[in-house]
Amino acid sequence: NPHLEKMKEDILYHFALGTGTHDFPALFGDVKFVCVGGSPSRMKAFIAYIAEELGLGSPGCDYPNICAGTDRYAMYKVGPVLSVSHGMGIPSISIMLHELIKLLYHAKCSNITIIRIGTSGGIGLEPGSVVITRQSVDATFKPQFEQVVLGKTVIRSTNLDEQLAKELMQCSKEISQFNTVIGNTMCTLDFYEGQGRLDGAICLYNEEEKLQYLKEAYDSGVRNIEMESSVFAAMCNLSGVKGK
Repeated sequence: NPHLEKMKEDILYHFALGTGTHDFPALFGDVKFVCVGGSPSRMKAFIAYIAEELGLGSPGCDYPNICAGTDRYAMYKVGPVLSVSHGMGIPSISIMLHELIKLLYHAKCSNITIIRIGTSGGIGLEPGSVVITRQSVDATFKPQFEQVVLGKTVIRSTNLDEQLAKELMQCSKEISQFNTVIGNTMCTLDFYEGQGRLDGAICLYNEEEKLQYLKEAYDSGVRNIEMESSVFAAMCNLSGVKGK
């Protein structure tokens, strides 16, 4: 964003961080991997796990929330890994990603990989399976993210890094702990009607129609359903960051 260069200070409101109050290169300059997920508690547990795996922490060590000045998002760091919560749904992760990408820019980070991890609804898979997303598709199975900007509809690509998918699949084979597949992830605007559930407050379709829709999704290559992947993929593509 060329407008950033004209700003005396960039305040990342929802992180409670700013270029005038924090030394971004000193705090985040060594970051190479960013993992994002919905829940603050899960992202804290994740950073503790990573610290143990990398041998960078001691048992029972506490990891402070870098964004403790706000209750919007939580952020944790150990070594080259940053762990950030993004809340639920496209609007929430979109706000977080805008500020995260600016944070990485101000910190002068390079060769960054961002991975979104989280639970999702599977289609045609055993419970507990892992889906590595090839591309995010909308509820009509199109690989695109549609957004209205200044009153005009903008369509953005939601393809993700193919080489990274292959590398993650190879890691899964070496670990051999989970049933893992590469497939498309469907991103919806809603948890209930948008995903064909029958137990929402409103439901104007029947079970047969639901199952037919899920079959069409599976036949199109969809293997799981969630609510954040489309804008995640689109923003990674636009900012030139390797994402999965």
